[in-house]
Amino acid sequence: MRLAKFLAHAGAGSRRGATEMVRAGRVRVDGERELDPARRIEGGERVELDGRLVDGLEQRVVYALNKPPGVVSTARDTHGRPTVVSLIDDDRRLYPVGRLDADSTGLILLTNDGELANLLAHPRYGVSKTYRARVGGGRPSAAALDALRAGIELDDGRTAPARVRLISDDLIELELREGRKRQVRRMCEAVGHPVLALERRALGGLELAGLAPGASRKLSDAEVASLRERARR
Repeated sequence: MRLAKFLAHAGAGSRRGATEMVRAGRVRVDGERELDPARRIEGGERVELDGRLVDGLEQRVVYALNKPPGVVSTARDTHGRPTVVSLIDDDRRLYPVGRLDADSTGLILLTNDGELANLLAHPRYGVSKTYRARVGGGRPSAAALDALRAGIELDDGRTAPARVRLISDDLIELELREGRKRQVRRMCEAVGHPVLALERRALGGLELAGLAPGASRKLSDAEVASLRERARR
């Protein structure tokens, strides 16, 4: 098994994140700094990340968290802001699946399962994400909603078709299968309706319902299996 894959399977991060950790010089194998993420690991080596032994047999876990505003979607923050990881009472090395802007709220998953995180976050798998955006600019017109459904031309390319419905005069629900940076905010801005508040309501069929802001719960084996199945369809 390659070193980056070993780290991801051990819960150190996603495969890409593990690759970056190795290249940054944070990993040692049998006491020596290792910079090659493709280094073969046979199973008898001592692998350390930031001086801490990596256990390749760590039990996998997934949490659902209702992220409050002002909390950043990272494992740690250099500016001392609260992170989603700090809201989970678990000593395992957890990291968020994808990201929500600091000002955005709602459902975010945290896990130590690098393979599952990649399945859920990578654009190629097209896992659905449902958002509700409270917008300015008056009641969105039928034309604006149709434009959101068909796809919006952004500076990083045209968005894929989306499911869109108007909940109330200033509340739009969007279901996307992409995960570009600040995508919902940019899409709504492009049709003349800047986002005033944004909440993620669901991911891969898993819904936010029942979780108070800042609260979390561990997913059942059946829920994790369902997420994995949806990502592989």
